[in-house]
Amino acid sequence: MRIAIGGIAIESCTFSPLPVRRDEFHVQLRGAELLARYPFLQTISQHQIEFVPTFFARSIPGGPVDPAAYDAFKGEFIERLAAAHATERIDGLYLELHGAMNVLNRFDAEGDWIESARKVVGPDCLISVSYDLHGNLSAKQLENLNMLAAYRTAPHVDVEATREKAMRMLIHCLKKKLRPHRAWVSLPVALPGEKTSTEWEPGQSLYAELAKSDPAPGVLDASIFIGYAWADEPRTGASVVVTGTDRETTAREASRVAEYFRAVHAQFDFGVQTGSIDECIRIAMSAPEPCVFISDSGDNPTAGGVGDSPLFLRRLIELNAGPALVAGLADAPATDACIAGGVGTELELSLGATLAPSMNEPLRVRAKVLTLDTTADRQAAIQIGNVAVILSHKRRPYHHAADMRKLGCDPLAYKIVVIKIGYLEPDLKRHAPRALLALSPGAVDQAIERLPFKNIRRPMYPLEREAMMHEPNVVLFG
Repeated sequence: MRIAIGGIAIESCTFSPLPVRRDEFHVQLRGAELLARYPFLQTISQHQIEFVPTFFARSIPGGPVDPAAYDAFKGEFIERLAAAHATERIDGLYLELHGAMNVLNRFDAEGDWIESARKVVGPDCLISVSYDLHGNLSAKQLENLNMLAAYRTAPHVDVEATREKAMRMLIHCLKKKLRPHRAWVSLPVALPGEKTSTEWEPGQSLYAELAKSDPAPGVLDASIFIGYAWADEPRTGASVVVTGTDRETTAREASRVAEYFRAVHAQFDFGVQTGSIDECIRIAMSAPEPCVFISDSGDNPTAGGVGDSPLFLRRLIELNAGPALVAGLADAPATDACIAGGVGTELELSLGATLAPSMNEPLRVRAKVLTLDTTADRQAAIQIGNVAVILSHKRRPYHHAADMRKLGCDPLAYKIVVIKIGYLEPDLKRHAPRALLALSPGAVDQAIERLPFKNIRRPMYPLEREAMMHEPNVVLFG
C-alpha cells in the first residue's frame, strides 16, 4: 500500500495589502524531512505501508499569496506526486491544509490544490485531508476529497492528533476497501476566532456535540469549521462535515450538529473584557493586578494582520502609561539600525508602517537600544521613555514568555504588556495575571461589519442578523 503525503498551509487575510511571497513560506519540506514532520508514522509502520513524501509548504498567516509563489509550490507538488504515481500506483493521498488560503485575485486555493491532485491520482485513489477549524470549505473541495478531519480546539492543542486521525482514517478505509460519504452543511455565519474559542461558551458546548457523533454507527469523523472571517471569498463561512460509511447516519449527524450551531450562533462573544485601545490602557493602569496583558487584536499577525502598526505604542506614549512592553513590532529598517548602532546606543527611529504604509503612519521616536538578537531572527529591544518595545526584522508572533525574556524583557516586570495577538495562547494565558482584548483597527478588525466585503455570499451573519433563520441544508458527497 502506497500513501503519498503533501500539502500547503497558510491563513490569508484578503484585507491585508501585503502579499505573501515565496521566501515567506518558512517551512518547505521534501523527502525525509517531510516524513519527520509526522512522528506518528513510526507507530503505524507495522501496517506495511510505504509513505511517499512529495512537497509541503507552510507560512504564518498573512495577506493573499503571490500567484507566482503558489504556482511554483503547486507545480513542484504535482510534479513529485505524478512521478511517484507513475513509478507505482498511489493508493492514498494525505494532505495537510489550512483551509483559508487565498491566492491574489483567485478564489478557493485549497479547492484548486485538491482538484489538481485528483487529476493526477485518478478517481480510485482515496484522499484524506486534515484542516484547521478556521478553514472555509467549498463544494469543489468536498467533491475531490474522500474524508477529512479538523481541529476541535481553539487555541489549537490537538493539531498532531488531528493529523494522525486523518491518516489513520485513510489507512482504515484503504484496508477495508471503503469509500466514505461526506455530509456537508454550509452555514452563513462569519465570526472572528476571538469570539469562538472552545475554552468558553458556546464554543465549548458546540464542539462537545461532536463527541456525541463519534460513536454513531458508520461515522468516521465529525468536524465543525468555524471558518475564517477575514477572507472576502464566496466560500467564506462556517461548516459542519460528517464523514462516514452510512449515508443516512452521516446526514443525520451533520444536520443535528448544524441545528445546534444555528441555535447558539448569536451567543458567541469575546471571552475576556474588551474595549478600545485607550479604554484598555486606562483599565490596565487602574487594575489591582500587577501586570495586565492586552491583545492588539486588529494587527495580529497570527490571524493575517500585518504586524507593523505603531498605533498602540503611540497611545501608550501619549497617555504616559507604563511601565509597558510592546511585543512586538515588525520593522526591518529600525531593527537593522539598532543592530548597526549596538547596545546602549540612542537613536532617532521611525517605527512601524514599513510593510503596509497605506494603513498606518510611522511613529518617530528617540530610543535607547537595550538588547539585540543578531541571529537569523534579527530582533532588538528598545526603550522609549516608560515603554519597552521588541522589534523584529520579519513578521512574527510572540506567543511565549520565553520569546520576550530572550530579549531581556520579563513580561511580568511591566504593568502593561501589549501583544499583537487575539485570544492568548496557552503559555501567555498561564503567565497573565489579567487579560484584555483591544478592539484595535487593522486588517483583521474584530468588527467585521466595518470591512469592505465585495465577494462574500449574502446574507451572512453578523453582516445581516437574519442570515441564520433558515433550516440548515445537508449536501451529500460520495
